[in-house]
Amino acid sequence: TKSVENIQFLPFLTTDANNLSWLGYGWLKGDGTVITVNAIGAALQTLYILVYLYYSPAKRPVLLQVLLLLAVVVTGYGYFTTLVDTGTRLTHLGLFCSVFTITMYLSPLADLAKVVRSKSTRCLSFPLTVATLVASSSWTLYGLQLHDPYITVPNVPGIITSLVRFWLFRRYGPEQDKPYSPLPA
Repeated sequence: TKSVENIQFLPFLTTDANNLSWLGYGWLKGDGTVITVNAIGAALQTLYILVYLYYSPAKRPVLLQVLLLLAVVVTGYGYFTTLVDTGTRLTHLGLFCSVFTITMYLSPLADLAKVVRSKSTRCLSFPLTVATLVASSSWTLYGLQLHDPYITVPNVPGIITSLVRFWLFRRYGPEQDKPYSPLPA
């Protein structure tokens, strides 16, 4: 459509920041899987941001948010490379990544309350729910295999919120979303 329509910009930005953070964690740990997945994720999110910026009618707020993200990334890089000693750097970055990921997985809880109040799942994306369950389950299993709590723990809320969303799709199915009532025959 060559338009950003009602698409929110913030999820692209926060996902890019999350990918870049985990990329740094993977780099410090020397974990090729974490590096590869998050490098691809960061590249795709950056591409989405550039496309969004290109088609956005209000470029100034989008550019300011991108510049803010860059400032945060540079500040974080500076913090982790100069202020945190080498022995605890991986632990600090792992904790930061974990908190950030948990925050991202819990952010849709406001939508879940809206679904229960409206008894409609219109504001939820079923494909996104499936993708979140698959991704968070995969990362949880990978973290368990490596005995890495920084990978395992933050992905458990993704599994839980996905299961809650599936229950909401079942409870408030699409038949309840009809905005009309049939006319009597």
